[in-house]
Amino acid sequence: MRREELRDLLETRQVAMYFVAVCLAAVVAAVLSGTESLEPAISPALALMLFVTFLQVPLASLREAFRNGRFFGALLAVNFAAMPILVMILVQFAPPEPLVRLGILIVLLCPCIDYVVTFSHLGRADARLLLAATPVLLVVQMLLLPLWLTLFLGSQAADLMQMRPFVHAFLWLIAIPLAFAVLCQMWAARSAAGTRVAETLGLLPVPATALVLFIVIAAVVPQLGPAVATVLAVAPLYIAFAAMAPLVGWGVARLVRLDAPASRAVAFSAATRNSLVVLPLALGGVDKLAHPQAD
Repeated sequence: MRREELRDLLETRQVAMYFVAVCLAAVVAAVLSGTESLEPAISPALALMLFVTFLQVPLASLREAFRNGRFFGALLAVNFAAMPILVMILVQFAPPEPLVRLGILIVLLCPCIDYVVTFSHLGRADARLLLAATPVLLVVQMLLLPLWLTLFLGSQAADLMQMRPFVHAFLWLIAIPLAFAVLCQMWAARSAAGTRVAETLGLLPVPATALVLFIVIAAVVPQLGPAVATVLAVAPLYIAFAAMAPLVGWGVARLVRLDAPASRAVAFSAATRNSLVVLPLALGGVDKLAHPQAD
């Protein structure tokens, strides 16, 4: 089977592969003990996934993406106006415990800056536009998250805001994989060997995404034991968000007359939240709220 045929097959069967990866990870976590030790492997696997995705994006055209003012306007309006309103409505149905609401808010208020590029690429959206927008999304959410947390939970929650998780994520999950992708594309443009390597790596976005899903599920499931009741209580809120957010994103994008790939990119950004990037921030916030006397 040729590379092109294998790549098309992987992309056609990607949903089935992701479903199998999630189910297999859940079974492995239930049968074997100690799978939570896989947690340190999440970031390297995510970096690999993003590297092979960036390699498929025509990076030389990023300059043109920066000039797409209508896309950036729609993206900012959806993520930092429409999504906070949606979250404000949904959080009214959340359990009243501050720790639970903090977790919901930190996840749902932060647009993804990393693996959304992979999802958009595999979903035939304009991944190039989302890649160009990652620095903007990073900076704006860092500036606005304290405001949202103050509005929803009070000044104590806003004090939990830290730059380090965002900067760390941007460096290791965006900047470094992007730099390697640029170097690999330059090598491919000048060398037959580089072309072969790039074409082979082009087969990996779907398997790499399945690997990330497997590691995340296998690492997290064993840690859910004491929190199963809470997870079940908030799961409908996440399901409702996942159902409504892309529709809002698509609607706004079409309202400003973006083309279909750009509209899909806005919809992906609306629905994809930054839970892996903000995990250190969330854990630090839980510890501070649970043990305020430690300060």
